[in-house]
Amino acid sequence: MDNFSTFESSEKQRIEEKNKREKQWLNWGPYLSERQWGTVREDYSANGDAWNYLSHDDARSRTYRWGEDGLAGISDRLCNICLSVALWNGKDPILKERLYGLSNNQGNHGEDVKELYYYLDNTPTHAYMKYLYKYPQNEFPYQLLEQTNAERGLHDPEFELIETGIFDQNAYFDIQIEYAKASENDIFMKITATNQGDETAPLTLLPTLLLRNYWSFIEIDKKPEIILESDNQNHFVRIEHESLGTYYLYFDRALHHLFTENETNDEKIHCHPNDHPFKKDLFHTAVISGDISLPTQRKHGTKFAPMYQFDIEAKSSKTIFLRLSNQKQNQPFIHCENLFLQRAKECDDFYRDILKPKSEELFYIQKQALSGLLWSKQYYYFDVEKWLEGDPKQPQPPKQRWQGRNAHWQTLRNHDILLMPDKWEYPWYASWDSAFHCVSMAMIDSQFAKEQLLLFTKEWYMKPNGQIPAYEWNFSDVNPPVQPWATVMIYLIDKKQTGKADIAFLKRMFNKLTVNFTWWVNRLDRTENNVFEGGFLGLDNIGIFDRSQGIPGVKVLEQVDGTAWMALYCLSMLKISLEISKEDESYEEMATKYFGHFIHIAKALNHMNEENKGIWDENDGFFYDKIIFHDGNSKLVKVRSVVGMLALIAVLYIDKETLDRLPRFKNSFSWFKKHRMNKLKHPIIQTQASDDGILLSLVPKNRIAKLIRTLINEKEFLSDYGIRSLSKVYENPFSVPLEGNNYQIAYDPAESTSHLFGGNSNWRGPIWFPINYILIDALRELSHFYDDTKFEFPTGNSQNQLNFKEISNEISKRLIRIFEKDKQENRPVNLLHQDLYQREAFKHLILFYEYFHGDNGRGVGASHQTGWTALVANLIEELYN
Repeated sequence: MDNFSTFESSEKQRIEEKNKREKQWLNWGPYLSERQWGTVREDYSANGDAWNYLSHDDARSRTYRWGEDGLAGISDRLCNICLSVALWNGKDPILKERLYGLSNNQGNHGEDVKELYYYLDNTPTHAYMKYLYKYPQNEFPYQLLEQTNAERGLHDPEFELIETGIFDQNAYFDIQIEYAKASENDIFMKITATNQGDETAPLTLLPTLLLRNYWSFIEIDKKPEIILESDNQNHFVRIEHESLGTYYLYFDRALHHLFTENETNDEKIHCHPNDHPFKKDLFHTAVISGDISLPTQRKHGTKFAPMYQFDIEAKSSKTIFLRLSNQKQNQPFIHCENLFLQRAKECDDFYRDILKPKSEELFYIQKQALSGLLWSKQYYYFDVEKWLEGDPKQPQPPKQRWQGRNAHWQTLRNHDILLMPDKWEYPWYASWDSAFHCVSMAMIDSQFAKEQLLLFTKEWYMKPNGQIPAYEWNFSDVNPPVQPWATVMIYLIDKKQTGKADIAFLKRMFNKLTVNFTWWVNRLDRTENNVFEGGFLGLDNIGIFDRSQGIPGVKVLEQVDGTAWMALYCLSMLKISLEISKEDESYEEMATKYFGHFIHIAKALNHMNEENKGIWDENDGFFYDKIIFHDGNSKLVKVRSVVGMLALIAVLYIDKETLDRLPRFKNSFSWFKKHRMNKLKHPIIQTQASDDGILLSLVPKNRIAKLIRTLINEKEFLSDYGIRSLSKVYENPFSVPLEGNNYQIAYDPAESTSHLFGGNSNWRGPIWFPINYILIDALRELSHFYDDTKFEFPTGNSQNQLNFKEISNEISKRLIRIFEKDKQENRPVNLLHQDLYQREAFKHLILFYEYFHGDNGRGVGASHQTGWTALVANLIEELYN
């Protein structure tokens, strides 16, 4: 097993082996969370205070129930064996075992990681992965970060690690962690520490092997164990695990071998005496105090680290190797350098073959975005019923929880590898985020993308009534139902790549989504007029009201976006059923069903209620939300946000070839055209003179034109870096007096100045990739029918006339520009820290933020949101290829 030449293969070949289930290349991956503390699933408090129940300070001493976390770590797909890195610079008050950040209560804009780290490389089979962490040589400014952010308010920017000055003199280490697989269950780890400073600096390095603790919660037959072994030439430990069998971790000769148990320090956490001294935080205590006598006494445990201490000279590096394998090795590190070179080259070759780059700059943006997406895979375990009941070997949880958060989700049992929005800031799934993640994932691993999307329709996710869980803070919240749209996108990407139509995937999604559609219709159309209302729909604080709460004096808030999302749902299901019907004609009747649903919704949005007053304002040329009072009176809420633009996304072009292949659907449409079309006051169905095809659009042509002119107006929505979420006209705030309250909204292009929804995201001005992407997709769909229609771009520039497709391309270019270097070698995303990113060790590094400043494109919010900001890779692909 020592000669790697037998394992040479391209990444494409490995993906094929994975897809055919010939080899289990996904047994191991970057599945270790970057923050398990402060999550709902670890919260057993009576009042649901997840952030304080298990804090960052507790994390090193307290055992987790539902997962593990670590720095630059990997695990098996059930997170039983975890491998990560711990560091100490000789000055910090704590051992760096996990990324540090502020909780939602501590940050002036909510939770925020206060570290510098980058996802550099990753492939779909995780045969090669590379991660970079920048570790200061001087004492990490924990207190300064906490105190300064506490002193700042909503109108101040966040105080970041860079701003403490800790990197000013380059007194830091680049800690580069690489993984390379020799086979499915044989993984090498390479850690390279480079001193970027001008003086020799000490570094203590502890590659850490951890076994996830379940024995403290449930009865088991045999506790897993790590045991120190050695032979004449190798240094290694043996891992015995009842689920995984025997594994070995080989490592370069170390100064010391540290052992302890992955068990809670009861003395610190619960003020109870410990049953033994070998607790989870022992490595921290021993390394910081300088007394390592206790952890070196033992030769076994459930947490292990070989300890390395280096004095690294200026501009020099130290490297160590480790190897985790289910096979015993005679020469564990022979040719390992060659394996890393080979896997790194295969990684680069894979991306060049898939992406066919137009330029090195664009290639690097795409590669880092997609690598970040792959690094965002995480083991997610949450059984709500068990969580509420508690565990046999733990105290009974407070009874109040049975009337608290997620108590009605006892059917939810998640135990999967999922794509996280951000593995530190959002280490839990959000169902609508996940749909966008899958659209990007389809570019490089369409099989995983399809399987991931299907997961959310499984009975251990979806409720029996059809509701899809939103996110763990409240599974009952309602997010935009983009799963049908994502199904279509993934299907088309996969079909283009493979040349095959995966109708089985469409059928599996369609059948479950029909159940979900029924839930939506029954849940959010209380007035039965096909205009949808309700609570939180994903765009957090975009409205003038908190849409997750009731509004005093208001009976119903009818929402443009709720209706738009449901119209898109109908058209996506229509598209899916038409595709399936090409092979299975029984689905033509379902196509007719969703066509009918769409017609009802479109009619309702464009002209509804007895006065025939809808939520369209003809003078303004805009869709607005409408509030209906208890006495039956109503009022438009005239806020020009991207919500009013979302009516554009519900559009579908059906070509003549499709119609001709589906006679039943064509006959149904022909009947409607003959007997009902003339009764539509607004032309939501357009047919071409030659009967070549039809366009279904929630918005009639004359209204589309008015919306587009507003959308591409630089004084309103169009920024140099994409489409803003709120019109810039609200630099002068807009207010609505209601029931003695004055509700106000203002253009906030960057961080939120509101506490709504935790205060850590902002839809009142910034640029968000998912909404931009779905609008761009709609513009492309419109271009199939209105190919000759042109607009001034931007509005007011009569010298530049563009059609729908050209407008979509221009918006795409503006979004991509956020990450591109300008003439001064600066990327707009790095605007606040341009000097730092001009340095040689930083200039190639890119962070993909949650959202972006509406005027200058700088990154805002979660800093590793690949995540849906990975959609920039799709935009580059669609624009240039």
